[in-house]
Amino acid sequence: MKLITLGVNHETAPVDIREKVSFSPEQSKQASVELKKQGLANECIILSTCNRTEIYVTLKESQSSEQVANDDQPSIVTIERWLEKFFDIDPKTLTPYLYRHQELDAVKHIMRVASGLNSLILGEPQIFGQIKDAYNLAHKNGHINQSLDTLFQHIFKTVKQVRTDTAIGNSPVSVAFAAVALSKQFFGDLSEQTALLLGAGETIELVARHLKESNIGKLIIANRTLEKAHNLAETLAGYGIQLEEVDDHLHEADIVIGSTGAPHAILKRDQVKQALKKRKYRPMFMVDIAVPRDIESSINQLDSVYLYTVDDLQEIIESNKQSRQTAALEAEEIIDVQASNFMAQQLAMDQVKPIIKNYRQQSMEIKQQALEHALHQLEQGNDPENVVKLLANQLTNRLLHTPTSQLKQAGIDNNKGLIEASEHLLICRDHQACKVKP
Repeated sequence: MKLITLGVNHETAPVDIREKVSFSPEQSKQASVELKKQGLANECIILSTCNRTEIYVTLKESQSSEQVANDDQPSIVTIERWLEKFFDIDPKTLTPYLYRHQELDAVKHIMRVASGLNSLILGEPQIFGQIKDAYNLAHKNGHINQSLDTLFQHIFKTVKQVRTDTAIGNSPVSVAFAAVALSKQFFGDLSEQTALLLGAGETIELVARHLKESNIGKLIIANRTLEKAHNLAETLAGYGIQLEEVDDHLHEADIVIGSTGAPHAILKRDQVKQALKKRKYRPMFMVDIAVPRDIESSINQLDSVYLYTVDDLQEIIESNKQSRQTAALEAEEIIDVQASNFMAQQLAMDQVKPIIKNYRQQSMEIKQQALEHALHQLEQGNDPENVVKLLANQLTNRLLHTPTSQLKQAGIDNNKGLIEASEHLLICRDHQACKVKP
């Protein structure tokens, strides 16, 4: 397998460059068709997110990724030229920001990306889902065959090992994720809880999506502009209200998270006291992400209320960043081993593939000749039972001829290594497995 990875990400390119080479799902399909039709790729997967665009391709066995652009065969350079043409970009604009990986380095790179080691937020899990989506789209459209399929199945297993054997994804390192993680620590299962979110900006949207992924029971989004609250809530199976309606719903909320950008607190102590009374003093968990604060600080003095501020979250985040850095080193070791194992397996398969192909072709030719002879015998009116017996004998004798001749010669030459290997290859030790099923 000749593997090439080509791309840009948040580390190599500013957003105005990344958006120039951003693929929609329809463009991904079109691009993959073009790459294959033009002979630039045997297989193709395209990953496109807000932080990166990457193209993973395999070349045909007869092609070499080392060849230069003016050769007839494709290379990294010819794929770069294709990418620039696809998006109508000046090469001087894009080339300085591109990174390129081949073979083992490409395998390691994809594993690092899928494990969240190459993300803006170290260890974030969303990229793994995005890679699986890209793989599924390519698979659905028929743009991958055995090579990329085998590679990505190995990558998925490696990511699972990284997530299981390290703490890379256990510690929240964004304010939105930390707020939801604290909620889960407080309540455990969120499927029976109601969350009230104050605001509808980017941070609250991230909080809402994390809550949805955590199976929140009910989601209410309150915003000064009702339409914006409705639009966000609609995508997440929640419902939107205006901030002026908060008092009517506050008693429903087990979790309250605020991030409005208002110049003063919008949730006051007396409001929460009334809500607690309606709730019969069931606990309320609150996180105030906003600066200035959305939730009056004195609310924390109320019984059954647990209020955290953005400063509390920052302490957690900084501590967790250190934890993730340590886990990332462990993850890198796993990736090094798994990438090397995969390439070793591919090398071994590359060595035996020609032998298997030739052996199968030889066997098929023998079968075809014997079958044609048997069909001719039947056309001549010969007894079908005798024809079948003759066919079986001919097939057996011709298939056994070469290995038995070579094995006899190995005995004459006292070639013990070949004799031992022959026994391993030719003799079936599992008699049940060797039986021909009717």
